[in-house]
Amino acid sequence: MRYLSFSMAALCCLAAKGRETALPAPDTTAGMPVMEAFAKRQSTRQFDSRALSRQELSNLLWATMGMNRPETSRLTAPSCQNKQEIRLYVFTSDGAYEYIPATHSLDTVATGDHRALVAGRQDFVCEAPVSLVIVADMDRFGSTDARAMMMAAVDAGIVSENACLAASGLGLATVPRASMDTAAITTLLGLNERQIPLMNNPVGHFRAAE
Repeated sequence: MRYLSFSMAALCCLAAKGRETALPAPDTTAGMPVMEAFAKRQSTRQFDSRALSRQELSNLLWATMGMNRPETSRLTAPSCQNKQEIRLYVFTSDGAYEYIPATHSLDTVATGDHRALVAGRQDFVCEAPVSLVIVADMDRFGSTDARAMMMAAVDAGIVSENACLAASGLGLATVPRASMDTAAITTLLGLNERQIPLMNNPVGHFRAAE
């Protein structure tokens, strides 16, 4: 019940307040050695519906795109010319939130369960308690020419790979995806035409073998 308590109480409270809420400090000693994480990385499309704990979510988001050098505002995910144009959104059964690296917090964007927008036609995505949606904000990049779009796509891939390796190292399951209802997600998150959902990673615990 500890995991259910976080999902249904803590995130519902967060959504109701409609404000930025801090996550627990990331445990930078958690998980397995990096080479073991590479060895065990796999794409998984079957998830246990059990929610992530607050600490698991904190560790996952920080490893995916957290601030690891606060004095220079640098992130765990490199980006072209340090544009930091990638924005990371978290979809759960209770709402959609933007992850804010500078404060290691979640900012409520929408209440309710919108994971079906991430799933598209692949229902297995809704079994994962969390879906990370990776958005390229070309306003931050300062250009929408072909070269800028290509580099933003590269940066989105880096963030997705960080999520894959973080999940592997933390004993979680994920798969990188590009399929989703981008138009509906754009509307839900209040994005403009230069803020583009590019990839997503459903994340959860591995489903126990039957």
